Amino acid sequence: MSKNKDQLIAAAREAATKAYAPYSDYQVGAALLFDDGAIITGTNVENASYGLTVCAENVAVARAFGEGRRGGLTAVAVVGPLDKGDGSPITPCGRCRQVLNEIAGLGGTDPVIYCVGRDEVREVTLAQLLPHAFGPSHLD
Repeated sequence: MSKNKDQLIAAAREAATKAYAPYSDYQVGAALLFDDGAIITGTNVENASYGLTVCAENVAVARAFGEGRRGGLTAVAVVGPLDKGDGSPITPCGRCRQVLNEIAGLGGTDPVIYCVGRDEVREVTLAQLLPHAFGPSHLD
């Protein structure tokens, strides 16, 4: 694995340890890599009113926007608990794909997404996960 890939996955794993997941006990961490080398992380935040739960990727994107980032997204790592399910790599949910598409589109990038599982890291592009995405150009 490349240094950036390893660092990004490690950052996502660390973020997952900080998840607030008392209802599902499913801790997710996400890490975003930008073209200047910055890594911004997020973790899932659950709520007793389940619909108010926020995914790790959404938290990371919100943090990035809060820091003034508009584009430059080159890679994302998503990590779930390694002791749950069948251990296969997890991918961002549909909502997260759309949110990632918004920030990636601002910089015209198609970031690689590292979907981390127990024994495998699946590498796909955002365009592969969200073909024919809806974006700002559809609102013009």
